[in-house]
Amino acid sequence: MNPSIVARRKLIDVINNLPSEVLPELANYLSYIQFKIARPVQKEKSTSGSSFLLSIAGLGEAEENLSQCDEDILQQEIDPVRGWGLDRKRKP
Repeated sequence: MNPSIVARRKLIDVINNLPSEVLPELANYLSYIQFKIARPVQKEKSTSGSSFLLSIAGLGEAEENLSQCDEDILQQEIDPVRGWGLDRKRKP
């Protein structure tokens, strides 16, 4: 006898012997298995190591030296006496 037929018969016997309270849970589980089988298998891309670094390479490129621009901006925003604040015109 075909092994899959024997397995199906055993499965049917087990289901028939289950209490009716667990049948909704079994139905949910079977739906999950059907969903899992029906969806296409997607391999996750490796985001570790050099492949990740290569994927983000060049995202922050600029033609000018941004560190120098940052220093210029900070010099304008930070008061040497009072430090950084939103209201530069405020007097102590």
